[in-house]
Amino acid sequence: MLKGIPNIISPELLKILMEMGHGDEIVLGDGNFPAVSHAKRLVRCDGHGIAALLDAILTLFPLDEYVDSPVALMAVVDGDSTPTPPIWQTYDSILQSHGQIHGKVEHMERFAFYERTKKAFAVVATGESAIYANVLLKKGVIK
Repeated sequence: MLKGIPNIISPELLKILMEMGHGDEIVLGDGNFPAVSHAKRLVRCDGHGIAALLDAILTLFPLDEYVDSPVALMAVVDGDSTPTPPIWQTYDSILQSHGQIHGKVEHMERFAFYERTKKAFAVVATGESAIYANVLLKKGVIK
C-alpha cells in the first residue's frame, strides 16, 4: 500500500493511469458493457461501482482542460424508459467536487460510444449495476 492512493485503485489500474498521456482516454464500463470485446487494454474491477472508482480516479487523474467535453456518457437510447439515469446526478456531484465545471459532459449515441471505446487507451470493467453508467474520461496535464 501507498499513502495517498485510494484503496479502490488496484496496482494494475494505477499502472494504466500512470502510462496514459495527455489526450488518452479511459472508459469505465458498467456490468452490461462489452468491455472485453472493445478494449485494447482491459482492467478488471469487478465488485466495484463506477461512482466510487470515478471519485478515486479523479483524485489522481487530471481531466483535459483543452477540449469542450473531457467526460462522455453513453446517451439514453431513444424510447427507453429512463430519460435521465439517476447515476448521472451522482457523477455530476463527483465531477464538481473535483473541480470539473458543470455541463462539460458529452452525451454520445450508443454505437458511437462503442467505436470511441475501441480507440481508448484502456477499459475498466466494473460491477456497476446502474444502467447507462458508462463514462469516458480524457486525460489532461498536471500543471
